Amino acid sequence: MPSADHSLSRDDFDDDRSSNPAIASAAAWYAIWTRSHCERLVAQQLMAKGFQPFLPEMAVRPRKSDVPPTVQRPMFPGYLFLKHSMEKRSYLEILKARGVVRILEGGWHRLTPIADEEMHAIERVIESGATVQSHPYFHEGDRVRVLEGPLAGLEGLFVRDKKNRGRLVVSVKLLQTSVAIEVDDDLVMPCDKAC
Repeated sequence: MPSADHSLSRDDFDDDRSSNPAIASAAAWYAIWTRSHCERLVAQQLMAKGFQPFLPEMAVRPRKSDVPPTVQRPMFPGYLFLKHSMEKRSYLEILKARGVVRILEGGWHRLTPIADEEMHAIERVIESGATVQSHPYFHEGDRVRVLEGPLAGLEGLFVRDKKNRGRLVVSVKLLQTSVAIEVDDDLVMPCDKAC
């Protein structure tokens, strides 16, 4: 597991990102790694600081019998997302939030933004209202596009699990995590034909 080193030297403040407005003003999606079960705590703190965190959640059935039939859990346990133009001051304010381990990919000089398309896909899945469940991350598979319905145009990996149904897997590469939504196989087409 990567270490959580928040130490910054004086030299870190004198790099090109903080002085170049073109770089500093470009908003991008970033993944914020949190301590276990601290996603909501971190999101609340970031909102109080004026940031707009995105914590996608899904309904799950708990194993305990004394709790409601479904509860909301983070779609990507241990992570939340933030679209922001990351300058040094923002970076440091985010790291000060209790429960933050780090902003992926470790350190001011190596921040790795998440592709807008991947985050848009997660937003579309949530907006669709369909049942979502965790799914293993795939390195290979058939990439498909949904042809009709609330997810029309959405691309992901298709995994068949029933005769005429399967799961559309939407992934965040940086986290190596995926979620899946059930779809009819006649509503998807391989990307080499549809894309």
